[in-house]
Amino acid sequence: MRRYDMVRDFPVIVDGLSLSRRERDVSSGFTRVTTTVELSGGGVVGRGEDVCYEPAAHEPYPRPDLGGEYTVDGFSDAVADADLWPEEPSADHAPAFRRWAVESAALDLALKQADMTLAEALDTEPEPARFVVSTRLDGFERIEELLVANPEAEFKLDPTPDWSDALLDRLADTDRVRVLDLKGLYEGTDVDVPADADFYRRVLDAFPDAIIEDPGVTGETMDLIERERDRIAWDYPITGVPSVQALPFDPAVLNVKPSRFGSVESLFDTLDYADRLDLQLYGGGQFELGVGREQVQALAALAYPDGPNDIAPSVYNDPEPDGRLPRGPLDPPVGFGRR
Repeated sequence: MRRYDMVRDFPVIVDGLSLSRRERDVSSGFTRVTTTVELSGGGVVGRGEDVCYEPAAHEPYPRPDLGGEYTVDGFSDAVADADLWPEEPSADHAPAFRRWAVESAALDLALKQADMTLAEALDTEPEPARFVVSTRLDGFERIEELLVANPEAEFKLDPTPDWSDALLDRLADTDRVRVLDLKGLYEGTDVDVPADADFYRRVLDAFPDAIIEDPGVTGETMDLIERERDRIAWDYPITGVPSVQALPFDPAVLNVKPSRFGSVESLFDTLDYADRLDLQLYGGGQFELGVGREQVQALAALAYPDGPNDIAPSVYNDPEPDGRLPRGPLDPPVGFGRR
């Protein structure tokens, strides 16, 4: 049965909306700001988290009038019509991030009002979820620190052309690198990495078994990428079923970042589509500071528990590891609904 059809008709009563802003320095060298959206009704509160990266997007924050009685699907229609941006968003994914914050809060609220969990609503048994640790590197020291704190840690790394062959070899020798994000599809951001065939070849040769995420597809790189297509993963462009269908070739692996889908319907329909195509999935995090982290972990436990999920406990995002870090797999959190 279609996943969305299993939740779309749940009633949800919204009496009020409140907001809370969070801020924290994280390991990638920036200050993360997020906003928790809280929808109240029927004596309970549903929560979602807005993960827009630009701090200015979080203040002032809109307070649309969404009070009323809905179904989950009807509330989604109301959110689509609401004015969620006092000013034009400057980042491509920002409208989806904000819509997801509100819709995920409503899904959480609807399930709590029904005294159910998302797992129960989807008639799915969650499983312990594998996780990898995502980090950017200037050298090997960060990996050493994390392996001391958790000798079983696995990694998702963002290589750059200035990585030496010695660093690539040293990382490969750990046998702990599971995903390499080439960031070849970003434009106009601080993390852009231009597509380069020589750089890609060095990475592919050093890590013959790792998943390769978001290569830039150019005339220079296409042959390399097509030869490795069974381990090429797509992340940045994945926002719904049409985006999967628009990829340059039939995909084998997708990184699922729930907030990029905007609506619950788009996320669930993409999971269904991936199941039909038998695609390998893994989850992605976005330095969530609040309930959003538990929610991406819960979705991984329900839909892709065995993937190299970038959903490590938030303590891994601390600039300095402090003592022993938790090991995987993660016990499935509730994420949405009865708590």
